[in-house]
Amino acid sequence: MSTIPEQFSNAAKASFDNQFASFSALTNTALEGFQKLAALNMATAKASLEGSSVTARQLLSASNPQEFFSLSTAQAQPAAEKALAYGRQVSSIAAETAAEFSKAAKAQITENSRKVISLVNEASKHAPAGSENAVALFKSALGNADAGYEQLTRSAKQASDTIEANVNAAVNQFNSAVKNSPLATAAK
Repeated sequence: MSTIPEQFSNAAKASFDNQFASFSALTNTALEGFQKLAALNMATAKASLEGSSVTARQLLSASNPQEFFSLSTAQAQPAAEKALAYGRQVSSIAAETAAEFSKAAKAQITENSRKVISLVNEASKHAPAGSENAVALFKSALGNADAGYEQLTRSAKQASDTIEANVNAAVNQFNSAVKNSPLATAAK
């Protein structure tokens, strides 16, 4: 049987190894999120450049101001829809990445907590008489830390949902404003 210091040393090493693996996984998750965002931005830039070229040719071919404004107005609605789609895709990438971070962090904390409680239980078997209150206090502190993490996770999820809802509302307002603009009304 190993001694308590050896158990603590082994637990610390295992915890470090676990944290390093989690850090690597989180780094990969972040890089994947950045790659998705970069790919989206490249595709959006390419589509925007192509669309701008087509729009410019159409506007330059307008034979009178009425046709020019009609063509301009006709482009506002698709532009708003593209902005809405882009915002939703960015929000989706951010939400996926945040969910992966949260999942990895929760797994890390759960595993570390389990190991620490196991170690404390083992150490408490060899603890001197009268230390039961200290062990109970330590276990209670671990339980409170877990509960605090759960609350933090819920709060982060609520904040993420609120931000996503606000982005969607702002884009929908922009879309509605474009539909109801004087130029859109004049084009009808």
